[in-house]
Amino acid sequence: MAGTNPRAVRIAALIQRVIASSIESQLHDQRLQGVTITDVRVTNDLQIAHVFWTQLGQEGHEQGERKRAQQALNQAKGRLRSLVGTKAGLHLTPQLRFQFDEVPQEATEIEDILVAARKRDEELADLRSTASYAGDEDPYRHDDDATDEQDQSEKTIEDEGEDAAEDSHSSSSNI
Repeated sequence: MAGTNPRAVRIAALIQRVIASSIESQLHDQRLQGVTITDVRVTNDLQIAHVFWTQLGQEGHEQGERKRAQQALNQAKGRLRSLVGTKAGLHLTPQLRFQFDEVPQEATEIEDILVAARKRDEELADLRSTASYAGDEDPYRHDDDATDEQDQSEKTIEDEGEDAAEDSHSSSSNI
């Protein structure tokens, strides 16, 4: 595809300009209203040019308009190819293959998903601002707390030691 061969990249840009201007000025087909050539990619051997296009259509009628525009482009393929060959001065003019470009539609869908995610993030931020802690605000131990707990645990161990000594005394006296 285009990108590895510098000549293919130049020819792709030239084909895009020629086809876009020809659709506006020389092809007077009502089915091609709102058609935009978004990209052209030429194979490295310069045999095939993939022409990507999109169309702004009326809400709810996109599918039908897209089919009619595809038919019009396929019917005008020979004329467009001869115009490209004439203006480009190529020995071999690439075959034109028109493909509807799904990228703008997918970009709109992705944008809608991002808007919904931002809205959810704002809702969560609002919930966080009014939220309170389930337990203590600071559940972690600090140095001053550790010394208090250590003193308390030492006292507990001493008490248990005394209880154990009393138990052993009482059990030996029962014998």
